[in-house]
Amino acid sequence: MRKIVVAITGSSGSIYAKLLLDALAQIPNQWDKVGVVLTKNAHINWKIELESPFAKADNFDFYENDDYFAPFASGSAKYDTLIVIPSSMGTLARIANGISDSLITRAADVMLKENRKLIIVPREMPFSLIHLRNMTQLAEAGALICPAIPSFYSKPQTIDELAGTVVSRVMDLAGFDVDGFRWM
Repeated sequence: MRKIVVAITGSSGSIYAKLLLDALAQIPNQWDKVGVVLTKNAHINWKIELESPFAKADNFDFYENDDYFAPFASGSAKYDTLIVIPSSMGTLARIANGISDSLITRAADVMLKENRKLIIVPREMPFSLIHLRNMTQLAEAGALICPAIPSFYSKPQTIDELAGTVVSRVMDLAGFDVDGFRWM
């Protein structure tokens, strides 16, 4: 069974994190543990964008971003996937440069050093040269960079459906068996 971490940062795009957590809640047979950690700004943006405060779900484990005793702060806990969704460019830069100054950046460091799956979903744009170099550095280190750029093949009719095209792709990259639009 899979042990994964969902890290939510303060970049705009709380809808992506919400839809990912909702999707994971629908497939409990595909994972053993889901750890969730939010930055302080993630809580603020969640409330602004989704018009309600973040609420903890009973089926996930929640950690504070300064809790270095969380199991996934160590490679020995064998969490296999970390998804940073949405990722601010600040968090992405700290991960790219090995600055483990929070639980999220430490967990990302663990994923890279243990050669496990790290999926980063940057939401900010446009990309500066610094952003692009940080993303390149992470890709060279083994991370998967999946910008929150929705697709339109499925002709999404709502914001949730549009954002869902990104979440579906993230779920695919993480190795989950999910139904979603597939190109013919």
